[in-house]
Amino acid sequence: MPVNRFPIQLRFGDEDSNGHVNNVRYVQFLEEARVRLSLVPLPGSGGAGEEPETFRSVTREAGSTLVARQEIEYFTPLLYRPDPVWIEIWVSALGRSSFSYGFRLTDGDSGTVYAVAEAAMVMVERESGRPVPLTERQREILAGWSGGEVPFRRAAAGVAG
Repeated sequence: MPVNRFPIQLRFGDEDSNGHVNNVRYVQFLEEARVRLSLVPLPGSGGAGEEPETFRSVTREAGSTLVARQEIEYFTPLLYRPDPVWIEIWVSALGRSSFSYGFRLTDGDSGTVYAVAEAAMVMVERESGRPVPLTERQREILAGWSGGEVPFRRAAAGVAG
């Protein structure tokens, strides 16, 4: 599964009154991963004196992506610590004008998984806000990040979403 990984630095202020990282921060971690992935230089781009192509630069020309849905499943509480946690991101579904990112927030080396998540994104025209089909180039980039379904517990238990 082609997965991109990014470190997420926790802040002491991320903790809530229960002593663990607040669930609202997880949504911000997902956003951070999406933005960072959109800025990764694409292979074969950025020749001599040229800016490297990124998903953001390709998408900027075609419209905007909006979050249509997010789902997070928490496995174990995340406590503040000075070492970063890692967020993994991949494309979990690809449609005509939409796609989904899968996420896994981990400890890195210990194998602890704090949460898994999925965010459904829709490509829209800037002026009207109406969905528009993904371009062939966008589909090509997203397909290169394809990594399968998000391992939600409900899926493992055979429960419909």
